[in-house]
Amino acid sequence: MSPDAYLEMAATEASHWWFRGRRDILTTVLAGMALPHNAAILEIGAGTGGNLAMLAQFGNVSAVEMDATALRLARTKTQGAFDLRNGRCPDDMPFPDHGFDLVCMLDCLEHIADDAGSLDCAAKLLKPGGAVLITVPAYQWLWSAHDVFLHHQRRYCQRSLRALATRCGMRVDKMSYFNTLLFPLAVAARIGDRLSGNRKATGAGLPPRPINHALHRMLSTERHWLARASLPFGISLMAVLRASRT
Repeated sequence: MSPDAYLEMAATEASHWWFRGRRDILTTVLAGMALPHNAAILEIGAGTGGNLAMLAQFGNVSAVEMDATALRLARTKTQGAFDLRNGRCPDDMPFPDHGFDLVCMLDCLEHIADDAGSLDCAAKLLKPGGAVLITVPAYQWLWSAHDVFLHHQRRYCQRSLRALATRCGMRVDKMSYFNTLLFPLAVAARIGDRLSGNRKATGAGLPPRPINHALHRMLSTERHWLARASLPFGISLMAVLRASRT
């Protein structure tokens, strides 16, 4: 991501509706995964550390981040509570293979040119029976200035993410779109950006408190549906992947 994007993330991810809502959803997903007690968890692409405390509810958390500025911000924010290391997927991973019950790539894979190599790298880090939890932005046709600002390489749909998992020898335990209730607003914003020639990411920055609260409530509500079923469309896509049975 751009340096400006990391600084904005560090300043807003504790309170911004998107980060809070995604953490709410992922907490529900993780609670349903029956992870082992004191599970060994790794976040690849930890950014400025906003997910680490949430993940720590489910086990012992380590993390890897390639950007020096983001890593410094994450270490400052978490005050040494986690094992945070510099590295990158797929060719510079500072953790050994077969060391983790869960590997998380939360809005990370879309930033990496070699997404197949990176998912293969994540799979090799798993203990037997372990899982990879992924979130990515959905639908290439939603590509906008927001993706450019965040240095995305691509967006995904269920078919493309499932094909990537199969290519890497993984099976899908769960896959669903999310951020569904706000989908019409997102589409309208993307169309508006294209018509106006807007080069700034729509939705950047923290909105006024009442709007931020309302958007958070809408996104967080989806966790109740995702605990039981999948959502048919949305701005984002999530998946739980495991090594294919032989």
